[in-house]
Amino acid sequence: KGQPLDRWFTQEPIGDDVMARMRGKSYPAGCSVPRADLRYLRVLHRDIDGTTRMGELVCNKAIAADLLDIFRTLYEQRYPIHSIRLIDDFDADDERSMRANNSSCFCFRQVKGSRKLSAHARGMAVDINALYNPYYRRLKNGREVVQPANAREYCRRDARFPYKIERGDLLHRLF
Repeated sequence: KGQPLDRWFTQEPIGDDVMARMRGKSYPAGCSVPRADLRYLRVLHRDIDGTTRMGELVCNKAIAADLLDIFRTLYEQRYPIHSIRLIDDFDADDERSMRANNSSCFCFRQVKGSRKLSAHARGMAVDINALYNPYYRRLKNGREVVQPANAREYCRRDARFPYKIERGDLLHRLF
C-alpha cells in the first residue's frame, strides 16, 4: 500500500471539537461508552460517479485500524459509497441518516423496540449505503419492518440498483 494515501486515512482519539458535535446527539447524557473507547476516522471514498469525497465516522477503537484498511481498499478499488458523515449531522436520527443513504457507525442507542443496546451503541457496527441496503425483518406476526421506511423497493435483492451490496462483492468480503 502506497504511503501517499496515508494522510487521507487517519484515526485519532475523540477531540473536543468532535465531542462538541456528538454531545447530546450520538453521545447523549448517560452514555455508558467511555469517550476513550472511541476513535474518529477520516477516510476517502468515491461516489457512484467516481468523485472522490472525504468522509468521517466514529467507531470503537477495537475496530478502527481494520476499518481504515477496509475503507482504503474500497477507495483504491473504486467501490462506490454515497456518503460517510457523522450521524450527528442528522441530529443522531438514524432514519434521517439512512434516508440520505449515509454510511455511519457509532450512535449510542437501543435496538428499536427493545431495551438492548445496539451494536452501533458500542461503535461496533457500520451501515454502508443504508438507503439501498435497508434493514428488513418479518416479525412473527407477519408484519414487515423496513428501515429506512422509504427503502421498501430496495428490499428486493434480485433487483438492480446503485449502491447495492451483494453477497460476495468486495465490501461484503472485506467486512
